[in-house]
Amino acid sequence: MDRFAQFETSLAGTRPPDGLSDHLQALWWLRHGQPERAHHLVQLLDDAGAAAIHAHVHRLEGDLDNARYWYRRAGVPFCHESIEAEWRQLLERFV
Repeated sequence: MDRFAQFETSLAGTRPPDGLSDHLQALWWLRHGQPERAHHLVQLLDDAGAAAIHAHVHRLEGDLDNARYWYRRAGVPFCHESIEAEWRQLLERFV
């Protein structure tokens, strides 16, 4: 089973599996409707990937000004796709 399929399978659980990066844990928690847990994970990291997830969290929460700030920190344009499409793109980036 490839890493993408393993991650998708893990979503049936109640906790992220051991060994996931902080980035993937954040995406896991987002899928489980826990943006505050995802936010806590990515705010502790200082890289473009974490900033992109951080932007996604704020966009999901409707805090677009803060999301714009984090998109700039990530070095990517503001995402105008659906929340679902952006989440999938982020997952593909980190799997």
